[in-house]
Amino acid sequence: MTKVLIATEKPFSKQAVAEVSQVFKEAGFELDILEKYTSKDELIAAMPGVHGMIVRSDIVDSDIINAAPSLKIVVRAGAGYDNVDLAAATEKGVTVMNTPGQNSNAVAELVFGMLIYLNRNGFNGTAGAELRGKKIGIHAYGYVGRIVALIAKGMGMKVFAYDPFVDRVVIENDGVTCLQTIEELYSICQYISLHIPANQETRGSVNEALLSLMPEGATLVNTARKEVIDEAGLLKVMAEREDFRYLSDIAPDCREEIEGKYAGRYFFTPKKMGAQTAEANLNAGVAAAKQIVAFIENGENTFKVN
Repeated sequence: MTKVLIATEKPFSKQAVAEVSQVFKEAGFELDILEKYTSKDELIAAMPGVHGMIVRSDIVDSDIINAAPSLKIVVRAGAGYDNVDLAAATEKGVTVMNTPGQNSNAVAELVFGMLIYLNRNGFNGTAGAELRGKKIGIHAYGYVGRIVALIAKGMGMKVFAYDPFVDRVVIENDGVTCLQTIEELYSICQYISLHIPANQETRGSVNEALLSLMPEGATLVNTARKEVIDEAGLLKVMAEREDFRYLSDIAPDCREEIEGKYAGRYFFTPKKMGAQTAEANLNAGVAAAKQIVAFIENGENTFKVN
């Protein structure tokens, strides 16, 4: 019998687990669940005999992969998959997938939740600023970026986007101005919303040179990965520009310095919060389960990333 393991330090909701369990029950698969584990050794001990695996932000490295000789597929329930060692998986013939789009609305709504919170000075009773009529730039126009554009347009913002991997017709059909260079995006837009993945090309790419281009009242919103930010450059810009603000749902390594020097110019959620809604939790879990069944039964690998 095909055995699937759900391994989550931060568990899925009870509803998500119930619906995921039903998907595997109907397929005739055995399901094991490891939740709130506290050590890598616990995960390694759960791996023997596992054919498929669902994780969230859990680290799946070569030790984990090597502990499961029968492993065929790992699905990251979410968009980012930098927590999975793709090289180690490929070497062992293990397919890795993500579930793009399932968390997108949750992430996009968080962008505006953080923006409104900071623009209204944490709701401390003082006068803040509105988003209507302001220019927002979307750095990477994928699943999340498109929803950010939709919400921004609904709020009366002027929306721009840069993504060399998306046809400009797609962007412009959404009523968004497509820019040809990343420098244009940063120099035009007071607000920038980041949605690029963390990989060899993007790590540290949002640097001093780009951030310095932003107009007065600049605000960078990062719901992607902290690794895409050149933190030395960020700190330099924040030191030189009293108008520059930074929002993120994952605190940077330089958090203490920002918190100590720049009160009112930052906001960081306590932990990565982009996908932390009941709906996203359910959608991603069920999608991951269905992808494992389709892969095992029919070889379907639409969302393969390695």
